[in-house]
Amino acid sequence: MLPKEKIEELLSDLESDRIERTVSTTDTNKFCEAICAFSNDVANHKLPGYLLIGVKDEIGSLSGLKVTDKLLKDISAIRSDGNILPQPAMTVQKYSFAEGDLIVVEVMPAHFPPVRYRGTIWIRIGPRRAIANEVEEKMLIEKRTSNISTFDEFPFTKATIADLNVALFKLKYLQRAVNKETLENDHRDVKLQLASLRFYDLRSDCPTVAGVISFGNNVKNFFPVAYVQYVKFEGKEIYSNVLSDTQFNGDLITLAEELERFIKHNIVKKRPIPISVLQEEYVFNYPEWAIREFLMNAIMHRSYEINSPIKFYQYSDRIEIINPGGLYGNARPENFPNVSDYRNPSIAETLRVMGFVNRFTRGVSTAQQELIKNGNGNAEFDLNTIGVFGVTIREKDIENISVNYQKPEVSNKYGNTFKLTDIEKDILRIIAKEEGINGVQISKKTTKPQRTIMRNLKKLKEKGLIEYIGTLKAGGYRIISDL
Repeated sequence: MLPKEKIEELLSDLESDRIERTVSTTDTNKFCEAICAFSNDVANHKLPGYLLIGVKDEIGSLSGLKVTDKLLKDISAIRSDGNILPQPAMTVQKYSFAEGDLIVVEVMPAHFPPVRYRGTIWIRIGPRRAIANEVEEKMLIEKRTSNISTFDEFPFTKATIADLNVALFKLKYLQRAVNKETLENDHRDVKLQLASLRFYDLRSDCPTVAGVISFGNNVKNFFPVAYVQYVKFEGKEIYSNVLSDTQFNGDLITLAEELERFIKHNIVKKRPIPISVLQEEYVFNYPEWAIREFLMNAIMHRSYEINSPIKFYQYSDRIEIINPGGLYGNARPENFPNVSDYRNPSIAETLRVMGFVNRFTRGVSTAQQELIKNGNGNAEFDLNTIGVFGVTIREKDIENISVNYQKPEVSNKYGNTFKLTDIEKDILRIIAKEEGINGVQISKKTTKPQRTIMRNLKKLKEKGLIEYIGTLKAGGYRIISDL
């Protein structure tokens, strides 16, 4: 936390290109552009930049702002909402003075520029913000090269541009990663476009590790264990009979898309249960989003230097996901999942840009909430086994679930009660969904002959549960009882 003497110094310095002041508390775009520009540090100060919220820019005096907890949370959320990539290193602090409150956002220069806000590279030119031109962008790329520290950023000299699916990069990824207006004016060589997004190393003239994993034509040629191994067991133990065995591999985008489809169609099962005479709701053995989130986290955080695939094992009562590489960096068993660090920042960014990851740092907590809401209970984590990270998700038994709805009879508006046949229930459900539907249309939505439908419509009408509305040729039925 900065001392108040330092804050007063920042308020009085009206010339520095490391300070931006604003009275607004709602202009999120302005805040994000400023944070992005400080992160890029194009002037190479190697010092933090400061966004001061609650200050009159032209004179540097406080505006009389009263800072709420919600406002502090909203500003802090900018770091992890995925709109600024790579994630900025920033802190948010509140300071109180006699003239009013002040929010100070301290932004550290990024180790892996260029940093983009919604696909645009913002920089500081003296006391103002601007969009980086090609020369300035190349300067940022060169700065990043000298700061390489994570495995996925390293040049992968075994591969060339010919080993990448350039069409996938240009037609699918680039359209999402870069602002449309910027892209329309970008006529650079594809190597420069790849380098700008950390997928190519210009100095070594080869793709980075992230480039090969994200867009490689044959990723397994270079990383033989960069795949997800799915096994379905008959029982609860690993020595149970194997019912199916599937390997998911390929470039990062294809891999993620195939896993999404597999979860939806092969893992998640649903069963309808009645909640009223006319309504049903579905119960699920697993919440789709939670399983997807844990798998995407495994892909994002795994170590590609360990010779083991991600294990995606489905037992008769649970799912286990085990990925090579334990907690990384600042993340430790005692602070998980509140603190997160990224072993593969460029791969994490690829998944975020393509929509496979919604928000950074919050995925595990949100997945836990989904599991509890669905009735699976909390996921269980293996945080202590050396060299791996494991998660276990218990299956919800939907076949033997108890149904609370026990209403065999319905009443009309006169209080008369009736037991309904299955076909009467089906007809009422159809009418409830499409008021004004006629007998011929109802018959087409069932397997019953038209005469059977008409006979049952007559019975329901006599019971006072439905009525016919409209003309003989253009009318239909509606429900008149509280079912």
